[in-house]
Amino acid sequence: MTLNSTLRRILLGCTLIAVFSAGIIVGQNKYGTPKTVIHTVTLKWKDDATPEQRQKALDGVKEMAATIPGIKNVWLKTLKVQSPTQEKRYDTAFVIEFADEAALKAYADHPAHKKWEEFYTSIRDESRSHDITN
Repeated sequence: MTLNSTLRRILLGCTLIAVFSAGIIVGQNKYGTPKTVIHTVTLKWKDDATPEQRQKALDGVKEMAATIPGIKNVWLKTLKVQSPTQEKRYDTAFVIEFADEAALKAYADHPAHKKWEEFYTSIRDESRSHDITN
């Protein structure tokens, strides 16, 4: 084996190791720990709440997001809600993301929220909310 052949094999080995290592680094799952606040609500509608009323309440969340400062994102499509019992059947969930805790506190007293809340509570049987941040 010549010196030139040995150097090519070493170079090829180093290249393969570099490509393999780069693949591991690129393939690693990346995640963040944002400082925003997530306001998660699960709810049970009143039995006589119509589909149109329910949609109006969810559309109201979008309207608040367009009006109230500090709301960054909303999630309105429920995929799954775990209910504690059949009698307490929670079937809807929505999420509002706030820029920070101050924005969450301001939302609670904002006139647009108060107006929405009047309608929402008239068709909501009960709900649970959770506020989460890092």
